[in-house]
Amino acid sequence: MEENNISYLIRGCIFKVYNAVGPGLLESAYETALAYELQKAGLQVQTQVVLPFQYESISLDVGYRVDILVENKVLIEVKSVEELAEVHFKQLTTYLKLSGLKLGILVNFNTAEINESIKRVANKL
Repeated sequence: MEENNISYLIRGCIFKVYNAVGPGLLESAYETALAYELQKAGLQVQTQVVLPFQYESISLDVGYRVDILVENKVLIEVKSVEELAEVHFKQLTTYLKLSGLKLGILVNFNTAEINESIKRVANKL
């Protein structure tokens, strides 16, 4: 399955979670519920995936973790903040660069309009 098809399914699962529980919960609650919905949709899902950091010829264990990895192709960063900041986009962009993946989704569940709080971030897609 290609990234755009996966992205479509991810959006549907985000809407299911948001419509079921609404805004105001911790990121960990949304992450767990979203991972569950993605698995129910038949997608391969991993949570809190360690992201290695390579600098020159060495690998540094600095504790970077991707919230959700779907089908080994799409990264999801889950937020529950007043509003998304530029640093959230930069974080996801860097995670895509470090992982070599092409598509990431940044979602903020702490919003009145979930449709406006789902952002696609592409890396050479």
